[in-house]
Amino acid sequence: MTVMVRDFRPLDAHAWTLARRASVPYLLSTPEQVAHDLAHSHPDRHYRLLVAEQDGEIIGTAQAGIAHDSSEAGQGYVTPHVVPGRTGRGAGSLLLSTAEEHLAQAGATVVHAWVLDTPQNLEFAGSRGYRPGRSAHFQHLDLAGGSLPPLQEVPAGVELRTAADFADDPRPLFEADAQASSDEPSDISTELDDYEDWLTNVWRHPTLDLALSSVVLVDGEVAAFSAAGTDGNRTYSSNMTGTLRTFRGRGLAKLAKNDSLHRARAAGYTDAYTSNDTGNGPMLAVNKWFGYTVCATEVRHVRSLG
Repeated sequence: MTVMVRDFRPLDAHAWTLARRASVPYLLSTPEQVAHDLAHSHPDRHYRLLVAEQDGEIIGTAQAGIAHDSSEAGQGYVTPHVVPGRTGRGAGSLLLSTAEEHLAQAGATVVHAWVLDTPQNLEFAGSRGYRPGRSAHFQHLDLAGGSLPPLQEVPAGVELRTAADFADDPRPLFEADAQASSDEPSDISTELDDYEDWLTNVWRHPTLDLALSSVVLVDGEVAAFSAAGTDGNRTYSSNMTGTLRTFRGRGLAKLAKNDSLHRARAAGYTDAYTSNDTGNGPMLAVNKWFGYTVCATEVRHVRSLG
């Protein structure tokens, strides 16, 4: 009955996915995703996957690493989850302490952790020295039974494409992603400047659906986009929706996301999820317009190491 924590093994991919889906069903998770993330992680990320195991069953998971694409050095992160019904056995504490030790050795000076906004989870984080910070809402949209706003008329000079149309040269989408990501509200700043790493871990990621990812062009220039992730079955996730600074205020993000959602529904996806910082009023308003409803909230916590 002893709980043990060990490193993830390739044969754990299916069990890992089941545990993650049970713990955080609002996050897209597939066996191919977890294997890809570990195999292709940037060395400076010091990425490590941990599992908590009891009697041969994976009852908890954790991801830990360094935010190597941040302008601030020493920014570590960990995301421990324990399967509902398996809490209270010490799995969460073991996952967290093992991850913190790894991050300290990798040079982290602080650790960030997303914590579900429930009394039990908040107490767990607070008792271990973590302080609450920003929060974010998980949102769900019923693509099968709900209704979507009708497809909008495309304005003059504006063109709707898919990411698949950029297969020969995705660099314009990399540049758009880099700018939009740098403007995202977050406790950890992001600077995307490694095109090859982006190609491997974003463009070629197994969950990214190029055919469902919509891109808005204005006079031939990328102005907005909505990147879609899928599990290849029924779940669709908005990985990132953004508008470049000079094109904001024209409803182009809404245009891109509406096109992507209609494509997803036509392809047979039934559940759409997204997540937004609670301070990101414009995107929360866009998602409310689509019919998304808040299904859970998480709070980012931080703790200094050393």
